[in-house]
Amino acid sequence: MVTPLASIIGSGFLVLGPILAHGFGAWAPAMMGVLCLAAWAFGAAIRANIARLGDTPGPETRLEQLASALLAFAYVISVAYYLNLFGSFAVQLGPWQDQWVARLVTSVVFVLILVLGYGRGFAMLERAEYLTVTLKLAIIAGLLAGLTVFFGGAVQTGGLFLPQGSEQGWGALTLGFGLLVTVQGFETSRYLGDSYDAGTRIRSMRLAQGVATAIYVVYVLLLVYAHHVPEGALSETAVIEMMRDVSTLLPWMLIGAALAAQFSAAVADTGGSGGLIAELSGQRISARQGYLVLCLAGLALTWTADVFQIISYASRAFALYYMVQAAIAARHATGARRFLWGALALLAAAIALFGQPVEG
Repeated sequence: MVTPLASIIGSGFLVLGPILAHGFGAWAPAMMGVLCLAAWAFGAAIRANIARLGDTPGPETRLEQLASALLAFAYVISVAYYLNLFGSFAVQLGPWQDQWVARLVTSVVFVLILVLGYGRGFAMLERAEYLTVTLKLAIIAGLLAGLTVFFGGAVQTGGLFLPQGSEQGWGALTLGFGLLVTVQGFETSRYLGDSYDAGTRIRSMRLAQGVATAIYVVYVLLLVYAHHVPEGALSETAVIEMMRDVSTLLPWMLIGAALAAQFSAAVADTGGSGGLIAELSGQRISARQGYLVLCLAGLALTWTADVFQIISYASRAFALYYMVQAAIAARHATGARRFLWGALALLAAAIALFGQPVEG
């Protein structure tokens, strides 16, 4: 369970609360529930595919190869998403807190990952990933504890309020579409076949999604009714300012959690993307060359798009992957299930087409 859970509760956890509070106001917890429900549905389609393939899957079909290609593409964008958030949170530690410096930090980390990926240091980074995941989950547990205490105090003093959202109608719907990537990560279980049987992978995804849903919904409930979103343009690091009322130590802990989350996720997805690119190309492109492609694309995104745009791009890319997974499930299903998976594939297509970024 820990492997997919660590992927789901990653970078998006810290940016999602302020985004939902700003965009949906008092309806933020309901929107969080809708996002988790959509993720559960897409996870169910992937679980159906895991069950069908079993422990010894045969050669991949064209649709499965397309899904792998789309996942590799999604990884490229998600690494840019992770490392741009890394840069945004990292500059909070110093006096130069502007976008140019954040992009420079992101670029340096991209180059570091590329250099180590080409050498022998990538395995070392992967080992460090386990430590950063532990640190991230521990700090998130501390965040929830602090929010619970603060929320309880607000109840006693009458400090709760109903925030107003900035989005309505179609704008709210497309904003929700653009946030799919923040609850993504459960598909990790699909690719652990070398280590675990199909039943274990299915259970791991269900447990991870159940625990993540509980954490996400509780987090948003505790946040939106007791903390005001900072005035002005919404920032990807707004959660830091919102947590200053809870504890003077908590913002610094969140910066540590953010850096750990982004770095570990970027390393994992870089490795996954390189391997997928090598596999899809029939080894004509090596994993190392795949790292180069990923880093160059990530650097291009870093200097041409802001973090909220990259989040939207990543959501669209993962939606395309989920669309194909749902289509595969529909192809091998009958009756009501075929209709369900087909409708889910159409929903994913709509997310890919209409998902919009947050207005910063």
